Amino acid sequence: MRKTPVPLLLVIVLLLGILLPQATQASDRLRLIRDAEIEGIIRAYATPLFQAAGLSPQGIRLYLVQDRTLNAFVAGGLNMFINTGLLMQAEHPGQVIGVIAHETGHISGGHLATRGNALEQTRGALLATYLLGIGAALATGEGGVGAAVISGGQDVALRGLLQYTRTQESSADQAAVMLLQATGQSPRGLMEFMETLRGQEVLLTNNQDPYLRTHPLTQERITFLENAVRQSPYADTPPDPELVVMHNRMRAKLIGFLQPLNQVLRSYPEDDVSLPARYARAIAYYRVPDIEKALGEIDGLLAESPEDPYFRELKGQMLLEHGRVAEALPEYQAAANALPNAAQIRQALAKAQIQMDDRNLDRAALDNLAETLRQEPNNPSAWRLAAVAHGRLGDQGMTALALSEAAFARGKFAEARDRADHALGLLEQHSASWLRAQDVKNEAERRVNRSR
Repeated sequence: MRKTPVPLLLVIVLLLGILLPQATQASDRLRLIRDAEIEGIIRAYATPLFQAAGLSPQGIRLYLVQDRTLNAFVAGGLNMFINTGLLMQAEHPGQVIGVIAHETGHISGGHLATRGNALEQTRGALLATYLLGIGAALATGEGGVGAAVISGGQDVALRGLLQYTRTQESSADQAAVMLLQATGQSPRGLMEFMETLRGQEVLLTNNQDPYLRTHPLTQERITFLENAVRQSPYADTPPDPELVVMHNRMRAKLIGFLQPLNQVLRSYPEDDVSLPARYARAIAYYRVPDIEKALGEIDGLLAESPEDPYFRELKGQMLLEHGRVAEALPEYQAAANALPNAAQIRQALAKAQIQMDDRNLDRAALDNLAETLRQEPNNPSAWRLAAVAHGRLGDQGMTALALSEAAFARGKFAEARDRADHALGLLEQHSASWLRAQDVKNEAERRVNRSR
């Protein structure tokens, strides 16, 4: 498991008191993680709901929170957060889909915009601005959980932004039922989730899952959902079988990464030869690390599914982290060939190519990083890798520009300004790169002046 450095910008935000002081408590901090496969699964759950709500799926950013409790929420605009605890405890995809439908109801109902005074709205706007780059800033170059590393996150204080009223909760429930109806899905999963929470109402606040604390639960809401299930023509419609397969893989992957080996083996004993069980054990052995056992499990999966990009990605990660770069490279390449638009996988492939210390591979790495940065322009890890590749190829101007971009993405604006100024002296005047360096310098200078 690999942790990444804390981006400076959010530390400054916390110190300035932009977010609520009580949110500095450990229970209110978030640790975000990245994973290409799991993000894709959540996106598959959510996209039909977003479309039914008249929202652009591409406009809503999804974040995975490494936390064992049940929680999901929206904050700072079109940002949806889902706890790994919810994903691991959900028995089937319908429960997660129901929660996403409810949170989508908050977005489509404009509940974030009506929460309170201008200061609270400013907090949300600042959070949204920061979150434009936080997911990418957490990437290590190997990727996320599914690349197969957990990228350590940053503390994000949110309690003051998440409290909903009972009226808003009821409205979001109604919207969720409508969205599920519009997409031909049962509201039973949402009802099951709420019934799970109802069992916690007698517990002390500190022992309750945070979803219950920020989303007030009433008997009226439970009754509404029970009636919705009885009246829905899709009440007994099971989740799409493909989503069930995806859900079981997701749970196995998260359990493999986030639980100790002994707990993983209790959930997935060695005599369990199902795909999810072998997937979880491969990850758990890799984390110990017992690389030979891990490779044995993943090779067995690949023997059955040689084209599976996430199995290839996982094997590449195992090998790369154990210094077997030449063996890792074809695994990452196969994963990237299967998923050419997967930014995290392209970045992981680029890192492996750069570690080979081959100039031709450095050029290939820059091509892969270009795709990563097209999707995640605020990704400092990708910019740093690009700087290394440009430096080896002798392009000092592009090296300086990439380092400037990396500094800007980390919130180090004075450094970004100075590196961009250096790049301007090396790049061809009025070229696209020179103009970009000018833009970075000007914006960094503006940020520096604003902070004085």
